Amino acid sequence: MYKLILAVTALPLIMAAAPLPAPAPVIPPPALIAALRDDALANDHIAWDITEGLTTEVGQRLAGTEAEARARDWAVRRLTAMGFANVHVEPFTMPVWVRGAETAEIVAPFPQKLVLTALGNSGATPAEGLTGEIVAFDSVEALIAAPDAMVRGRIVFIDHRMMPTQDGSGYGQFGAPRRQGPTIASKKGAIAIVVRSIGTDHHRNPHTGVQSFADGARPIPAAALSVPDAEQLARILARGRPVTIHLTLTPHFVAPGQSGNVVADLVGGDPSLPMLLIGGHLDSWDLGTGAIDDASGVAIATAAAKRIMDAGRPLRTIRVVWFGAEEPGTFGAAAFAKAHGGDRFAAMAESDFGADRIWKIDTRLGEGRKAVEDALFAAVAPLGVLKGVTNKAGGSDLDELVEAGQPVIALRQDGTRYFDWHHTPDDTIDKIDKGQLRQNVATWTAMLAVLSGGIAEPKPSRWR
Repeated sequence: MYKLILAVTALPLIMAAAPLPAPAPVIPPPALIAALRDDALANDHIAWDITEGLTTEVGQRLAGTEAEARARDWAVRRLTAMGFANVHVEPFTMPVWVRGAETAEIVAPFPQKLVLTALGNSGATPAEGLTGEIVAFDSVEALIAAPDAMVRGRIVFIDHRMMPTQDGSGYGQFGAPRRQGPTIASKKGAIAIVVRSIGTDHHRNPHTGVQSFADGARPIPAAALSVPDAEQLARILARGRPVTIHLTLTPHFVAPGQSGNVVADLVGGDPSLPMLLIGGHLDSWDLGTGAIDDASGVAIATAAAKRIMDAGRPLRTIRVVWFGAEEPGTFGAAAFAKAHGGDRFAAMAESDFGADRIWKIDTRLGEGRKAVEDALFAAVAPLGVLKGVTNKAGGSDLDELVEAGQPVIALRQDGTRYFDWHHTPDDTIDKIDKGQLRQNVATWTAMLAVLSGGIAEPKPSRWR
């Protein structure tokens, strides 16, 4: 057993320019970090309780809606009950898009129904729907190269084949049809667009996701077909006959609504030190209950901070943020950066890639932080976590702060299964493995223990 006393003083990990070199940061004893880490791996239940509570008692949390407002109220109550300080909501106003009717069917040559869902910010068909002939492409580049006359007055279909990867790197390339396709199709005169879902599954569940019409493009109906339906459409097109579909999508924008970031602090013993910023996003799409995206993320970060809290008061303040309105365009991140861009952070980290095990850590902590990096990588190695790059990291809700030069850590989760369920009705709590969830909390706990600067006011504990 280890006595739960780290260092009683610490120096900031980031220091302003000074004529004298900055002293080395205080790093807690490895044995103590290991004790906190291993207890989280064996015994943590906080992350599961938060994930289960949020997805059960609130459910879907579409940004800017009444459901997201209930989620903020839930978060304030839960964080307050856990003992965090300064728990509050920082509100902001945003455009609010809501889903309507969603149906599609092939009219000719082989009549049959299709399963699809509108993409965020999609335009609408007339109430009775619209009918058009399909023009198909295998990439955004092929659509760009097509003559406008080939597209005008037709319904664009973009196919592709996204394969699972551990690091989720395919999402950038194969997300292009969703993110850019609607604008390009609109500018070429298409009456609608359907894309193969950005997913690696073969469930008959379509994957939604945000897109925005750029460069003055007229909003047109834009939807994602489930992977099996996209493959079926491709097989029918391969018969060489014209294919006509009837599409009904009736999403619309309502009056601007309010979202907000939920902020809570584990107040440190030395307020002069740059704080740690951690979190995830509170909102979700409206198809599933947002368990992997991102109830588990806010739960992992919060559970790790709670484990530090239960050990005592860290020297650095740990700020936990449950960001609002990430899915429709990182509105919460922009609001937070505007309000707190002048704050100094020793490091930032976000959990927003499900709940499967962390397999490596990337960092971008800046010059003079090698001792901290070395301690971090040593602390997580027993969990099977690899050392990643030390010059690049980020997170969707942190990127604006990262671009401003704030230091960041990325705890990379295994994404092999993630895009089976991402943005679908299948994003539900049964997809979370409790053992892998605990490994996440253990890794985050080790990270916070290393970076917290030590426990200034330890609490009595079984680690004596």
